[in-house]
Amino acid sequence: MPAKNHLSQEQKERLLRAMRKNENPQIRERFLILLLMNDGKTYQEIAKFLGISYPTVAYWGVHGDPDKMESFADGRSQGNFRKATAKYEEVLLEVVEKEPLEYGYEFGRWTANRLATYLEQVTGIKLSGSQVRRILERKKYVYLWAKYSLEDQQNPVQRKAFKEKLTDYLKISKEAPERLQVWFWDESGFSLRVVRRKTWGQKGSRKKITGQRRRGRVNIMGGLRYNDKKRINFVIKKGDADTFYQQIRALHSFLKQEWVEIGNLAENFPEFGPKILIVLDNASFHKRKDILAQIEAEMPNIRLEFLPPYSPDFNLIELVWHSVKEYIAHRLFESVEQLEDLLNKLLNEGQLIINWSRKIKNKGNAIY
Repeated sequence: MPAKNHLSQEQKERLLRAMRKNENPQIRERFLILLLMNDGKTYQEIAKFLGISYPTVAYWGVHGDPDKMESFADGRSQGNFRKATAKYEEVLLEVVEKEPLEYGYEFGRWTANRLATYLEQVTGIKLSGSQVRRILERKKYVYLWAKYSLEDQQNPVQRKAFKEKLTDYLKISKEAPERLQVWFWDESGFSLRVVRRKTWGQKGSRKKITGQRRRGRVNIMGGLRYNDKKRINFVIKKGDADTFYQQIRALHSFLKQEWVEIGNLAENFPEFGPKILIVLDNASFHKRKDILAQIEAEMPNIRLEFLPPYSPDFNLIELVWHSVKEYIAHRLFESVEQLEDLLNKLLNEGQLIINWSRKIKNKGNAIY
């Protein structure tokens, strides 16, 4: 097994660039295996975290060459779909037309990886998600996004003014984080029944989808610091004003402790510590007057900056939510506790690599 920090800086950057550009999830997973090894993770830890087998991790740890990107394509996948029998294809086409709930699953949409997992249980034939995808494409199925836009509800004048102000804040926070920290704040829910607006259907038609996501939900509230991408997230029962106040207090306590650990006195934090600007949306519980008064009185170095209406694209943490939901969409969870454990690793322990320059419609790209 390679030693910790065995990759050079150039090799790490090459792997990260390749992860951003490559559209094949299996190939991206192989890049990630080497990056996790470089961070000191063991084969067992990587296999458990990615939900793959130990031999797979060991194979790519040895055969994946960070100086030769072509080494990560094993050349076998092009013909493997032929392992699928006519019966396999018949079952696949039957399953993809039905809701996962009919088969006892709590998630809301089929993905190619989930179909591969289920079909292996039913038929005993093991294919990868990409191989299942090729079968469906050969059968004239496509994976479509539903239409979604907020542009018709946005105020361009307010957005322009806010963007100019935010740009100045971000510049200061990048150059002098000891003076100003900008935190992007939001709440999100993650469900065993992951709601995806993309699903398999025959070419020329689109399925209607429901918005049900009641079962097995984990609610998260938290923030993302702009200058170093530090993330702090809390599991909550529900989003309300009292919960919001408690989590802002927890964030304030964390930042105060950071201040003390670099040699400062805790009592000097309100006056001499960094100013903390929290960018957040206009949810009603964010604006309850008594909560705002408490925050101002107890935490004077915190300032809340509310987004223009219908402008989540100015909130960088939206990219975090999107990346996590994209990651868990291909995984099956046996319990809410298992989902919660994975969310903690992804959101708080840094085990999620995010493409910060990614462009996602209406979600977290306008600030760039």
